[in-house]
Amino acid sequence: MAGFRQDRVAEDIHRELVALIRELKDPRVKDKMLTVVRVEVTQDLSYAKVYVSALEGIDTAKEAVKGLVSATGRLRREVGQKLHLRKAPELKFIADDSVEHGMEIFKKIEGFKGE
Repeated sequence: MAGFRQDRVAEDIHRELVALIRELKDPRVKDKMLTVVRVEVTQDLSYAKVYVSALEGIDTAKEAVKGLVSATGRLRREVGQKLHLRKAPELKFIADDSVEHGMEIFKKIEGFKGE
């Protein structure tokens, strides 16, 4: 039961970041098919790891993470204001290849259906 607030805040941060990332004008982030895979928040809600994946692959995700890191201050401020948090968590963006991996599995499954 102790993690209920932690999980709820992580889900709220996830939702807000998805909306905020769509509004960014940084060319490293804009026009990319980015997905926020998950958000992990520490127990004291002071740090949040944000896993970002791209449909184009891990290299695109790594490039997008560089753009997100440069916009961390704005994203942190916006998340804190929208969620009415006393102290907005420090955001750490991490490139993830789970969407690319999922697409590979999907293609393999489709290959078996064709046989």
